[in-house]
Amino acid sequence: MKNLQQIHQLLVGSHQPKIRRSLMDNIDWSSRLICIKGFRGVGKSNFLIDVVCYKFRDVDTCLYVDLNNFYFTKRKIYNFAEDFYKTGGKVLVLDQIHKYPNWAEELARCYDDFSELQIIFSSSPVLRVWEGNPRLKEIVSIYNLMGLSFREYLNYKTGSDFKSYTFDELIENHEDIAKEVTGKLMPLAYFDQYLINGYFPYSIDMNANDCSMLLKHINLALEIDITSLNQIELKYLSKLRSLLKLLCDQAPFTPNISKLSSEVETSRATIINYLKYLKDARLINLLYSNGDEDSQKKPECVYAHNTNILYAVSPDNMSTETVRKTFFFNQVSADNRIISSVHGDFVVNDKYSFSIGGKYHEPTGPTSYAAVGRVDVGEGNTIPLWLFGFLY
Repeated sequence: MKNLQQIHQLLVGSHQPKIRRSLMDNIDWSSRLICIKGFRGVGKSNFLIDVVCYKFRDVDTCLYVDLNNFYFTKRKIYNFAEDFYKTGGKVLVLDQIHKYPNWAEELARCYDDFSELQIIFSSSPVLRVWEGNPRLKEIVSIYNLMGLSFREYLNYKTGSDFKSYTFDELIENHEDIAKEVTGKLMPLAYFDQYLINGYFPYSIDMNANDCSMLLKHINLALEIDITSLNQIELKYLSKLRSLLKLLCDQAPFTPNISKLSSEVETSRATIINYLKYLKDARLINLLYSNGDEDSQKKPECVYAHNTNILYAVSPDNMSTETVRKTFFFNQVSADNRIISSVHGDFVVNDKYSFSIGGKYHEPTGPTSYAAVGRVDVGEGNTIPLWLFGFLY
């Protein structure tokens, strides 16, 4: 315990928060069990340490622990939490819960037995926290840490303090919001670089064309997160990698499951499962005609999860149209329901029909909207594409 407290003090003492993530303000901190899910590299560990720095600095009552520590090969979380609780501990922050066996059972026991202990833990997005754990579904609040929004990226790059907006606020006031932002800086001067390497916090100060770290994280997600947590034998890893490459090369597209199964040399049922695994891992996005209600069917369209992944996996598929649609889907779907549209590209929140295009693109109808590139300030139902990066 003493050694872990010393590690905690060193981490918190030397930590300098660089980007205040919007998720910090959206969490109900009264919940006693909080799960933070996120893809490798989106900043889960930094976010947890930020949480400690902003909200729980007292080392006697709060403790950050990385479960990669070999200490936990011999010590159970429950017993450790019990000792911490009995010595006055109030907040236990557990990083990478998916690395620890029997995590679900022990978290539930901690919740039941230590009534004044709060546990905040991070996990791979693939981890089934609620599924198969009915007790945890009752007591765990799950939050998703996305990569940087364009707003967060701009704030970091320029030292600005732009706030986020709900989708309705953005639709209703987009002209005023865009004028406020462009009155201080030119967002388009930063937009293209964000699309290449601005989504993952670790990459925004790296060489613009260096995607080696992202490729490493993608391969680790395939090799460890998807295969291990879904109990897939490693001999099938090459099929997962081949499928991801095929999807990113063609995205966005309506998948032909039979053709994909032939190209990957596996069954149709396996392809459907692999699509779900890749989506859960946040490597791709799947667009359905009726949202999650259709998730057991073939998707209407497949997209790379974000433009940085698209650039890393399939740099030859960086057409302007593909990039724009991928960006819109990624940023809008973080906190909004998004489904396919008969008359455009997307329907948002069952209310707004959107088509995505270039500077001179117009809405497809009087009640529809257009998200357009290369525009600083929109007008009417035409909204600058970059502004949808201000939703979180």
